[in-house]
Formats: sequence, C-alpha cells, structure tokens
Amino acid sequence: MTQAEAILMALRIWGSIGALVAAVFLTIGMDRIDEDAQGSYVFRPLIIPGVLVIWPLVLWRWYVYETQTEVLDRRYAPPRKAHFAIGMIMPLGIAVIIFAGLNIRQTWPADIEPVRLSAPAEVTQ
Repeated sequence: MTQAEAILMALRIWGSIGALVAAVFLTIGMDRIDEDAQGSYVFRPLIIPGVLVIWPLVLWRWYVYETQTEVLDRRYAPPRKAHFAIGMIMPLGIAVIIFAGLNIRQTWPADIEPVRLSAPAEVTQ
C-alpha cells in the first residue's frame, strides 16, 4: 500500500464514521440537546458536511450534554489571564521574524560567473 492509498483509506474511514455519526446525531441527538431544533428538519442537511469533518467533537459535546457534566461558569467565562502576555509576545515575535528575514541573506557562490542571456530569436511566419 502506497502512502497515497493509506491517506485515501484513512479519509474514507473518517468519512464513513462521520456519516454514521451524522445520521444518528441528526435524527436522534439534535432533538435531545437543542429544544429549538425540535421539529425543524430543513436545516439539518446543511450541517451534514460539518458533522462529517468534526464528528469526534460532535460526539464529545453530545456526551457532555447528555451526562450534564458541563460547568457553565467555565463555558461562558473563558480564561483571559494570558491574553495580555500573548498580546505583547506576538508583536515582538513578528518584529523578530521581520528583522531576521531582512538581515539573514543568502550569498551567491563566488566561483560562478553570471551568464548573459540572449534575446529570443524572431520567428517569421
């Protein structure tokens, strides 16, 4: 099996599991976790591609809602303690990258002489 075949097989398995999860979630699970989705079946085909791709997240969130283990205080209050530090580090990192890119230059080998290219010959019709 080549590398391309292995990747294609992995994508087929991922998509097959995603299709199974989408079928079960959109028929049974959607009504159980979202009261507003009960009886509305027109939009469900629109979210099939998303469920095919992120089916592990869909299963995990469905499990969290069913077991009621979600802590709502943490969900609606994301951690913001590191935002200031990251806000200072990122511009400094960008400046360092730009400075390094402008100062590190490739050198041309000294023993190779440049060759003058001639203009292409005119073609008569």
